[in-house]
Amino acid sequence: MNAVGIDVSKGKSMVAIMRPFGEIVSTPFEIKHTTSDIKSLVELINSVEGESRIVMEHTGRYYEVLAHQLSEANLFVSAINPKLIKDFDNDSLRKVKSDKADAVKIARYALDKWQNLKQYSVMDELRNQLKTMNRQFGFYMKHKTAMKNNLIGILDQTYPGVNAYFDSPARSDGSQKWVDFASTYWHVDCVRKMSQNAFIAHYQNWCNRKKYNFSKSKAEEIYGKAKELVPVLPKDDITKLIIKQAVDQLNSASETVESLRTLMNETASKLPEYSIVMAMKGVGPSLGPQLMAEIGDVTRFTHKGAITAFAGVDPGVNESGTYEQKSVPTSKRGSSDLRKTLFQVMDVLIKNKPQDDPVYQFIDKKRAQGKPYYVYMTAGANKFLRIYYGRVKEYLASLPES
Repeated sequence: MNAVGIDVSKGKSMVAIMRPFGEIVSTPFEIKHTTSDIKSLVELINSVEGESRIVMEHTGRYYEVLAHQLSEANLFVSAINPKLIKDFDNDSLRKVKSDKADAVKIARYALDKWQNLKQYSVMDELRNQLKTMNRQFGFYMKHKTAMKNNLIGILDQTYPGVNAYFDSPARSDGSQKWVDFASTYWHVDCVRKMSQNAFIAHYQNWCNRKKYNFSKSKAEEIYGKAKELVPVLPKDDITKLIIKQAVDQLNSASETVESLRTLMNETASKLPEYSIVMAMKGVGPSLGPQLMAEIGDVTRFTHKGAITAFAGVDPGVNESGTYEQKSVPTSKRGSSDLRKTLFQVMDVLIKNKPQDDPVYQFIDKKRAQGKPYYVYMTAGANKFLRIYYGRVKEYLASLPES
């Protein structure tokens, strides 16, 4: 058996090949992530007698090139959490940190965990795509929030409070009623310079054109408020241009967010656990794919405690001798993106109050006991993850092997 340890970095990697009992097949050497170097590596591995297994850390996106190409060459590839490699065999007082030393350490890990290594697959690529989309989704959501706050800040000088007139959710194309309204009625004088009947008629035509619901009472309310507002910026072409630019920026970010949301749901639907995850309370076409993206393949977790530790919602322990701290903060050592998604799921459960859901019942019990917000939210996330792990892993185990 030949263990190929690869320490991956941007554009290049360090490779070491070992056999049991510390036998060095190939001293650490560097390869670039180019077609010729990867082809040479494949030929070298195939030339070594015996079964070979390749192990690398799934660090960022750098490892994906090698993982994909080596898998395409019908080699056994396993991508491991960097934390597992870091904690492996740390029994030396001398700290050595170099690419060569790391490649050897990864090869030794491969030998030690030989029977438990999980092979990188096409399904892993699909999960990686979903995770990449989710990170892009988070980036554009932050961008959208910044653009929204920017537009509201400008409108407060021309039409204060207009953003609070409508609470309709974003459409599939990213458009929102309050943004479209502000684009047309960008200054309070656009409303109050008309008579009430003229505005109502104009607003009705606008609703019909934009395919929004029309309410006469709402139009009267808008007109009445406009009479009392005091703008800061004048109603001129410069102000109009500033607002138009802000609206266009927000619409662009919103359109990207909604297209990513749709694409993520379509991609997640190709994963085997999709139906199981989507059937869970608090999960929908937006949060479901985000959960699946950040959790990944649950079969890589050996037990329920491993997945809660990965999310950083596992309860901490602080004991020494007879001392035992009763209230210990959670570890928060795992994925912050996953914790964020879990808190959003908990928030949905609290708002919808599904009485038959065990997670909501648990959260409600903790709240009734007077537990602080972060305590019951984290406890709920922990319970939700354990249920998620059990249901998904059981379902995947029931599927026929391909």
